Amino acid sequence: MSEANSRSIVSNQPSLHEKLDEIVNKHLVAEFKKPIAAHTQHAFDEVNARVQAFNGPIILDSCCGVGESTANLAKLHPNALVIGIDKSSHRLNKHDVEYKQSESGQYILVQADLNDFWRLAVDAKWQPTHHYLLYPNPWPKAKHVQRRWHGAAVFPFIVKLGGCLEVRSNWDIYVKEFARALQLAGYPVPVTAYHSDTAITPFERKYWASGQSSMRLVVQLP
Repeated sequence: MSEANSRSIVSNQPSLHEKLDEIVNKHLVAEFKKPIAAHTQHAFDEVNARVQAFNGPIILDSCCGVGESTANLAKLHPNALVIGIDKSSHRLNKHDVEYKQSESGQYILVQADLNDFWRLAVDAKWQPTHHYLLYPNPWPKAKHVQRRWHGAAVFPFIVKLGGCLEVRSNWDIYVKEFARALQLAGYPVPVTAYHSDTAITPFERKYWASGQSSMRLVVQLP
């Protein structure tokens, strides 16, 4: 499929999910007890050693895919350590040589389950200055609402991580639902259209080339 022929999101859900408030409110008060997977604990421990030794801003690029966005964010934030996290080794292994470390920024790519990684980061008292969630899997079928990050049990930990959270998607309902979840958590935030002369992820470039638009939210969390 060419970059200029990216399919639009197809969903049986015309607006915010009817059970979104109920789901989010449940997760905001429940304790998330799922055990931490050993491979994510190991990966986190290695990265945490770098984070604790680093004297500068920490930035998270969650669902980083092939890591192009991570490298670009490192260039945008040259004084920071940018950590790109994705559950897929297949995607991370595609990290092209052109994105590799340069003098314009430093970053780490790590394979981990974010359901575990975010909780470990909160427990370790990480305080990222920025947290990017750029084009996560939208799970557009209504029955999969709890697979979306704002509908998942781990959502409160995204809030607890703090920093400037930025979410982008080519599906406006995803961002509007995320904004509603943040509102329920006490952080109302507007949803706006987003465009730039430069795409920083492969998906962003593909969507724009095929005429799709991006929506985003940006919120400062404590």
